[in-house]
Amino acid sequence: MPRLARLAAPAALWLVPLAASAQLLGAQTRVVTAADYARAEKFLGFNTQNLVSNTGVSPTWLPDGRFTYRVRQPDGSSPLMLVDTRGRKTNCVVTPAACPPAPAAPAGGPPAAARGRRPEVLSPDGTKAAFIKDWNLWVRDVASNQETQLTTDGVKDYGYATDNAGWVHSDRAILLWSPDSKKIATFQQDQRKTGEMYLVRYKVGHPELMQWKYPLPGDSAVTMIERVVIDLSATTPRVVRFKMPADQHRSSVCDHIACGGKLADTEWYPDGSHVAFLSNSRDHKIATLRVANASTGDVRDVLREEVATQFESGDGDQNWRVLPASNEVIWFSERDDWGQLYLYDLTTGQLKNKITTGEGTVLDIVRIDSKARRIWFRAAGKEAGRDPYFRHLYHIGMDGKGLTLLTPEDGDHNTFLSPDGLRFVDSWSRPDKPQVAVLRDAKTGKLIATLEEGDISKLVATGWKPPTRIVTKDRNGKWDLHGLMWTPTTLDSTKKYPIINYIYPGPQGGSVGSRQFTAATRDNQALAELGFIVVAIDGTGNPTRSKSFHDAYYGRMGDNTLPDQIAAMKQLAERHRFIDLDKVGIWGHSGGGFATAGAMFRYPDFFKVGIAESGNHDNRNYEDDWGERYHGLLVKQGNSDNYEAEANQTLARNLKGKLLLAHGTLDDNVPPDNTYLVVDALIKAGKDFDLLMIPNAAHGFGAASNYMMRRRWDYFVQHLMGATPPKEYQIGPK
Repeated sequence: MPRLARLAAPAALWLVPLAASAQLLGAQTRVVTAADYARAEKFLGFNTQNLVSNTGVSPTWLPDGRFTYRVRQPDGSSPLMLVDTRGRKTNCVVTPAACPPAPAAPAGGPPAAARGRRPEVLSPDGTKAAFIKDWNLWVRDVASNQETQLTTDGVKDYGYATDNAGWVHSDRAILLWSPDSKKIATFQQDQRKTGEMYLVRYKVGHPELMQWKYPLPGDSAVTMIERVVIDLSATTPRVVRFKMPADQHRSSVCDHIACGGKLADTEWYPDGSHVAFLSNSRDHKIATLRVANASTGDVRDVLREEVATQFESGDGDQNWRVLPASNEVIWFSERDDWGQLYLYDLTTGQLKNKITTGEGTVLDIVRIDSKARRIWFRAAGKEAGRDPYFRHLYHIGMDGKGLTLLTPEDGDHNTFLSPDGLRFVDSWSRPDKPQVAVLRDAKTGKLIATLEEGDISKLVATGWKPPTRIVTKDRNGKWDLHGLMWTPTTLDSTKKYPIINYIYPGPQGGSVGSRQFTAATRDNQALAELGFIVVAIDGTGNPTRSKSFHDAYYGRMGDNTLPDQIAAMKQLAERHRFIDLDKVGIWGHSGGGFATAGAMFRYPDFFKVGIAESGNHDNRNYEDDWGERYHGLLVKQGNSDNYEAEANQTLARNLKGKLLLAHGTLDDNVPPDNTYLVVDALIKAGKDFDLLMIPNAAHGFGAASNYMMRRRWDYFVQHLMGATPPKEYQIGPK
């Protein structure tokens, strides 16, 4: 607060400031009560999820083409439902004799976790389970529990199938069994020269040091992998090393060699004779498809793709497939600005034909029918006039003819294809429409049966309303940006409300996240209920759209789509007079924490209040794979480098508004020194700020998550709304 007046000032001069101050004091005496917080809390997931029923169908397919599923019913029960090939449903609680028995427990006793073993990877035939012990790979016979050591030369930091990408590290084994369960494709991971990461667990007495390998951008030595096949078919297991130099610890799918829990960019030939795999360059600009002979280790190159920024082969899984029977390769490329499928010759590496064309990106291949020469795949953005992030299922001939849309409804489609490829379950929805689950013919898309229709009547009865779907233009007016807006359920359109921007900038994701219906998205509606407008906007730099959209700020990570966020909020304020652009807040976690602090430093006159949680504020202090993929290799430039200008601490002196920094002290994903760098710069610049370090919390804050949420509410209520929050309110199931 400014001082009211100097004692020596003439009376006529200090009366006006006093009156103004009285008005300011009056404005700040608004109190947000515990009852207000309690009302907002009703819109959090743990209160809303049980008010929704008949959603979330996820089938378990049976060998005869039938399937089972469970969904919550309006009475709270979740009976097992059996569906036949014609879509006729049976309630297994009512007619248990009609339903299949529960699967028998696997031979060899309880699962590995129950026995206290390390994680195991079960073979396709279920007879063997591979695991890591003492840096070597072992296999357990499931029936007898007999364990056999497969490798013998694994040592610390040079072990087999080890799981470590710096930001993730575990005891699970990273490998891929051959279809006949006789061989294992994996690697020996060399981390002997990789740099260390250190964190300290606090407790009474001596603290506990955590130490593991964590490579950083620019490191001269990073983790490498030496590819091998382990042949279990002989009396004595045999290790076959690929005859090639060590590969970079990289994949074309994610920032790890294991994506979605499995070894990425690796595919066995059906007969187990060869292994196809990608070698990806450290900067992700070159991908080489190779085939290794599983018996000799001989390796040959099939084809190579080089891009100017970064190559990726799909969304969540690789889209390339080898078809040895026809001597072909299905390849994925964004060379025409959209993610498309191409057909190549497996021997010569020559292009045969383009499979998919036009706007819209292929997300993932679901099934290949080699005899019919058809491919089932999911794609986004191919249906004009719809949200470009909505996923749809299609099939097409390998010759590029006969593209067929199988999911016609205007929504986001979760699809589950039957193993025989004849039918699929489709659970589709939108943020403003609950899930409808149907069974369709996989060749024609013909509706066979409607399985479930989401029931949100209990949710609506509480006063809940869905977020508003919004479309704006990006900073240059080139692309449509899609997002969601949450408003108070008691919105008074004649009043002005502060606006809060929830941000997650990518480049591997977006602010909105899933386009499926959900009763609560984070605490967005709860925040809105306190008297804010909350928006989540997917700006440029997000994936699953065009290549140019995704690479919009490649190499300029500090951009963080912030100019798009500002442009979008200005457009929204022109449409909705209830948005107060003089009171703009922003918050985010992880990449969103990086973006939030950047917003406060780069646009200090626009963003007034920010909460930056667990931010990777300087990507030189975050794992090498992420930064080098989206920013390029670190290049020295005199006393600086090409990463420096993107680091938040270099701009901390620009802070004008209120900033809360938060981080877990045991964050092994984004180490807390990222936040300490910003703190140090703010102190040196003489800036006021707030800091919350959560002892022994990891990246997601764990048990302290609700406490962090409440502190977030308090911060926006106090500094953006100008009100007084309730003291020490506790969020959580009562």
